[in-house]
Amino acid sequence: QVQLVESGGGFVQPGGSLRLSCAASRFTLYYYSIGWFRQAPGKEREGVSCISSGGDGSTDYADSVKGRFTISRDNVKNTVYLQMNNLKPEDTAVYYCATDLNLSKCSRADGEYDYWGQGTQVTVTS
Repeated sequence: QVQLVESGGGFVQPGGSLRLSCAASRFTLYYYSIGWFRQAPGKEREGVSCISSGGDGSTDYADSVKGRFTISRDNVKNTVYLQMNNLKPEDTAVYYCATDLNLSKCSRADGEYDYWGQGTQVTVTS
């Protein structure tokens, strides 16, 4: 069974940085698209970023995070990262990574993904 585990969340001051990790067990992330999503209390889930399968590797970002967040893969560690810089209070949310065994092309649409991690909380506050 596909399992995704996020880590790296925490408390950070505005302007600070965090790096989230999405690690997989029992399958190889390289062959599939990975999406990062977030959900703040009372808000809909938002597709933050995605990366296509390794042969393509194209990426996409929500306008709200462009220029501040970077998604990347470490194929040796079977992990996808979301580097988040210049964090703002509005970035506060639970962040999830997701994948789907039928999806190789980057997508920020949550309906495209069947497998989700448990989430990691990011709180940006002074």
